[in-house]
Formats: sequence, structure tokens, C-alpha cells
Amino acid sequence: MAVTTAEASRTAGRRQYSPFSGVLVPALTPFNADLSVDRAALLDFCRWQLAEGANGLAIFGTTSEANSLSLAERLSLLEELIDKGIPADRLMPGTGACSLPEAVELTRQAVKAGAPGVLLLPPFYYKNMPQEGIYAYYAEVIERVGENGLKVYLYHIPQMSGVAITPEVIGRLVAAYGPVIAGLKDSSGSWESTAGFLKEFPELAIFPASERFLLQGLAAGAAGCISATANFQVGNIRRLIDTAGSGAEAPLNERVSKIRAVFESFPLIPSLKAAIAERLGKEGWRRTRPPMVPLAEAQRPALAQALAAATN
Repeated sequence: MAVTTAEASRTAGRRQYSPFSGVLVPALTPFNADLSVDRAALLDFCRWQLAEGANGLAIFGTTSEANSLSLAERLSLLEELIDKGIPADRLMPGTGACSLPEAVELTRQAVKAGAPGVLLLPPFYYKNMPQEGIYAYYAEVIERVGENGLKVYLYHIPQMSGVAITPEVIGRLVAAYGPVIAGLKDSSGSWESTAGFLKEFPELAIFPASERFLLQGLAAGAAGCISATANFQVGNIRRLIDTAGSGAEAPLNERVSKIRAVFESFPLIPSLKAAIAERLGKEGWRRTRPPMVPLAEAQRPALAQALAAATN
């Protein structure tokens, strides 16, 4: 039965329970020499992240270079990952697109494939659009997908998208669609922003995008984190979540924060790929798809030295 605004409105105000919590990895995307996706390497990487302790995989997000992938690639990769054993219920695919029909198609396929939720960017090409337009985009995706199992996680990353998801828009969506709006990823990089979302929308699963905010986030009601640097240290982050509040988490929190700070001092995605290439002994992991460029060779020693200092 399709979701309607009227039906969803009757459930508005109830506390929403997210199908996701803990640490989710926005998995990096490996590329072959011809810049096609290295599908075998991606599959192995997703398996490794889950084995290392990831509670879920936020595939096709910013760190995945998803907006440099085609619609066909994203559709087929999701199907292939699930067909080859990645549990659908551990996946939160990014399904945002500037094109409304493409966002609908990606979201509908994710729901039908069994993903418990999707991470949905606002439309990001046109800037300075009225709040009514941002609300209308999300409303149209939800209405057109029309699946009772749909759970949307709003993706707030204004420094990249140029489009803020305001409390006004969030409040309207929650009022209109109730349980469909499951949560929000706050990639603003500001604790004040995350704290504001946590205070205003306690019914939503709020995920800060940096593990530096993890402990204070958990104390304030956050659901966990969805962090780019979980690609490198998901095991540490999972252990930090598991030990939070025990009184023994301070040394691990310091280590996790230091590692995060190292990557923030370099181009984030290229440095993560360089670190994974080094860890796995596979040079192909350094590749990025234009307009992204790989980490400069001259920067590699500095990255290696900084990570060695942070992890010792």
C-alpha cells in the first residue's frame, strides 16, 4: 500500500525508532585503471568493514564519490553487493540526485532490495532555493516511491551541497510523513549544529559525521556516527561506542580523535584511499575519479608519518 500524506500524518509525533545505530561506514569506491568501478575490490572492502565491526555501510555517499558515479552504476552495484552476500539489512545507500526521477528510482530500488533506510541528499545544483522547494523535493521522492518500508535519513552537508536542511524543513517532513523520516546525518562539521538537531528532534536518529563528536553525541542522544574516517578505523570507533560510559573510554577516544585529525589535515578522500592502499598493499586503491585527484606523491610520507604517530 502506498504511503500517503494523510496516513503518515496520523503517526506524526510518535517517537521514531531507527533501523540503524552505531557506526556506519560511508564506504570508499575503488576504481580500475580505466576508472570503471573495481567491483571485486568494493565487495571485498565491504566484507572487511563489516568483519571489523561496522554496524552498517552507508554506500554511495560523499566519501564513496557517488556523485561521480552514473545512475546505472549505482543501481547495478547495489544489486551486485547484495547478490554476492552483503546483507541488505546492513546497507544505507545514498540515493540523492539533482534529478528527481533518478532520486526516486534509486530510492525505490533500495527499498525493494531490502535496505532498511536511504541517505537522501537535498537537490544540490540550484542554490538559494526557497525552503518550499527543498521540502517539495523530499515530499515528491517519498510520495513517488510510495513504499511503506521507506525510511529516509536526511543528509545535511551544506559545505558540499550548498543546500542546508533547515529545522523548518525537517519539522514539516516529520509532521507530514512521520515514521518515514527516520533520522539525519549531520556533516556540517559543527558540534553546535549537531547539538541543535539532537535537542529539536529527539524522535530522530541523529548521526554526527565525525567521531570527534561521538562521545558527547551519544551522551546527548545521538544514534552513533557515519564517518568518512571509519573506512580506516571502524574497529576503534565500534569499540569506543561499546565502551562509552564505562569510564575507560578516554584513551581510546583520544586515539580515535587523533586519527580523525590527521585525515582532516589532508585532502580527505584521497588521503583515505592512500591509507587504505598502504594497509591493503594494493596501489589501485589510490585511484579517484575526476574531478577528484589522488593524493600527491609528495604528501604520502607526511601522511604515513602522521598516522604512525597517531596510532602508536
